[in-house]
Amino acid sequence: MQPDQRRALRPALLFAASALLATAGMTFRALPQEPLAEGETGARSVVVEAADAEEEHAALFLENRFPSATTCATCHPDHYREWSVSPHAYSQISPVFNAMQGTVLKITNGTNGDFCIRCHTPVGMNLGEPEFISNMDRHPTSREGVTCVVCHRVNRAYGKLSGRLAIVEGDLFEPVYGPSGNDELARVIESDEYRVNTERGKAGRAIHTRAEKFFQIDTSGSCASCHDVNLVNGFRLEEAFSEFKTSPAADEGISCQDCHMGSEPGKDSGYAQAPAATVGGKATRPRKRTNHMFIGPDYSVVHPGIFPHNTQASELATIREWLTFDWRAGWGSDSFEDTASADYDFPDRWRSADDRYDARDILDQNLALLAEANSDRKRVLQAGYQFGEMVVERVDSRGIAFKVEVKNATNGHGVPTGFDAERLVWLQVEVKDREGTVVFESGDLDANGDVRDLHSLYVHNGELPLDRSLFSLQAKFLTRMVRGGEREQVLALNYSPDPLPFLRPSTSSTVLTGRPRGARKHKQNIEPLGHRWAKYRIDKAALTGKGPYVATVRLKAGMIPINLIHEIKDVGFDYGMSAREVAERVVAGHLVLWESELRIEAP
Repeated sequence: MQPDQRRALRPALLFAASALLATAGMTFRALPQEPLAEGETGARSVVVEAADAEEEHAALFLENRFPSATTCATCHPDHYREWSVSPHAYSQISPVFNAMQGTVLKITNGTNGDFCIRCHTPVGMNLGEPEFISNMDRHPTSREGVTCVVCHRVNRAYGKLSGRLAIVEGDLFEPVYGPSGNDELARVIESDEYRVNTERGKAGRAIHTRAEKFFQIDTSGSCASCHDVNLVNGFRLEEAFSEFKTSPAADEGISCQDCHMGSEPGKDSGYAQAPAATVGGKATRPRKRTNHMFIGPDYSVVHPGIFPHNTQASELATIREWLTFDWRAGWGSDSFEDTASADYDFPDRWRSADDRYDARDILDQNLALLAEANSDRKRVLQAGYQFGEMVVERVDSRGIAFKVEVKNATNGHGVPTGFDAERLVWLQVEVKDREGTVVFESGDLDANGDVRDLHSLYVHNGELPLDRSLFSLQAKFLTRMVRGGEREQVLALNYSPDPLPFLRPSTSSTVLTGRPRGARKHKQNIEPLGHRWAKYRIDKAALTGKGPYVATVRLKAGMIPINLIHEIKDVGFDYGMSAREVAERVVAGHLVLWESELRIEAP
């Protein structure tokens, strides 16, 4: 038997072995071994371990309370694929979020509680998991973040409660909640075509027994629970839903879903018509089909074996084992495996070439899906951020002055929105003379990957000058100092003068001010369909006299500023990642949304 034939047969053999052992209450794991030599007929050994009864029963019990997305994937593979790479699916996997949650708990002496994390893993908080542990130690459904049951097992309109949701518990047979009601599900159950099972304990393809119509799930109010965030002290942290409610889109009856779950990312472009499920290989009747990728400005910085979520990946290896797989070195590819030396030092889990090839197949799927999501991320950001005019205002003996218009092309909310204090959107401007000498620069990055604003460590330490021409749409947190005045702060949390800091309720009403007395947010985003002008001046002394000059202007977007990573690094990053590693991957994800040139004649 050829190596590739053995590799193709192995998953089926392992599945059959696991099924037999499961009936006896046992589990198995394959020992990592070297591949069989040509002509060798010996069988691979399998180590059989007695199952830890407590762990197995606990896992089953939790699945019966909060079914995993992998369970839903059986009949909803297309929905699962879209969701698996979405910001919703990444919400708890993110090492940046996990470190930020830990930092906020540390700064507030734990009094912030689950305020942040209850939106990022509602299942985890319903399970009573600790607010700050490694994601590798969370329940698999908890790691899924905003997973299927978070939306489809909610049957009450909670409003703007910053993620305090009670998920209706129950196994797969319990009702789900959606926009359409029970008609199609009832037809599937009654039909002989699909051969489904609606009774616990019986063999067959298990299925929900009922689909209840929930009036709010296809309205913008469904998004409001997590996308309008007011801290316990009255601080308005995120206002995406509030911005939407006062927008032209809301006046026109356009919902959040119309732009973020439609055919084209970021635009009210209608919906596809497609089956909602494929049961036993047979599709249900076509209907309005929403896109569950929910694409936004975030992107993954973790190992592609961990994210996107992939049922095959979780079956092949644990997170800790995936972290030891060097995918960048090409493990599992013919180009690597054909040239790797016999004494190459692989981790025990990946000593088998068959396992490495299996892993590479999964990673290729995930990397392709990440590329697709990244393409859609650019499309949704381009739908919001656009260039307008570029105007030369003067060219004279004093130098050059020009301006660039940046527009919000969406009518649904400001750009950026949501956690706009950590969304980096800026203009990078470079002006060169006819010989290519740079005479002016703004929006360039320091060695850490930050723009040269007040939060750049290089600017703070006096190693680089402040970029006084910087055009940035990132909101800023301002905190009131003890002796008066305000200063910018990356994390606007009150540092108590007491030995034990804690998050204090506001001592005065926040109804009129919309914020506590100690801190506020200076928003710099662009209102729906609005615009801003970025203005630039180049003094005569900086010019070389070798015109004409060409200004290259790039509108760029990043997930977060690197200075945030500096602020939260003390609690450590998940998956053994270093602050430098996280920062480099964040910078690698920066997008150039638009690029344009402006020709300026010599003064």
